[in-house]
Amino acid sequence: MNDSTIEQESALSRVELAYRKLKNNILSNEYPPGYQALEPELAKTLGVSRTPVREALIRLEAEKLIELIPRRGMRVLPLVPADILEISQILTALEVMAVELLGKKKPGVDMLRPMADAVDEMDRAIENDDLDAWSDAEEKFHRLLLTLSGNKRLAMLAATVRAQAFRARKITLKLRPKSSLIAISPREVFEALRVGDWQKAKDMHYSHRMKVSETLIEVLDQYQLPHL
Repeated sequence: MNDSTIEQESALSRVELAYRKLKNNILSNEYPPGYQALEPELAKTLGVSRTPVREALIRLEAEKLIELIPRRGMRVLPLVPADILEISQILTALEVMAVELLGKKKPGVDMLRPMADAVDEMDRAIENDDLDAWSDAEEKFHRLLLTLSGNKRLAMLAATVRAQAFRARKITLKLRPKSSLIAISPREVFEALRVGDWQKAKDMHYSHRMKVSETLIEVLDQYQLPHL
């Protein structure tokens, strides 16, 4: 491996590092909606040069998490109710297809075991009123669903869209009634997949996705949240 190759790989790793740190700061709300910063400021904070920061920001803009403003750096994009509805509609289409693809593969017990564990974790979290644990387990279930579907492009697209909705889910989680979380438990979806009834699993997941959309919009209206 020559010096040029090493330098290229090092640059790529710095871009990836900057991208992951910036994205985490956005999703964790450390950089809240409307937050603005110039490239030099971000580079200093991350301890890297401006080049990897610029490349990372271009990726984040493509994912609709920020916008780049000439001479003003980047701004974290807020989500308005219309955005959340659009994101939910896209996720519904992608995840319902993932359920069908996974179900038609007739997955065995070993393949489904991680999903079963995630469902159990969600149930325990609800019993213990641990919303953070519930959110982590719910995210794990959906990540497994998308990955096990076998369609890499579908999984990649859905992951990008789920990242856009992550902040809204985290902010509204504690505003949602506990009953709404129980209502969208994926256990019925999982059980249908386990017994090989992909059509029922698909129908159930569509129903759950509709309930998620309705609940989010109700929360936004009830608490008069103009954006997230």
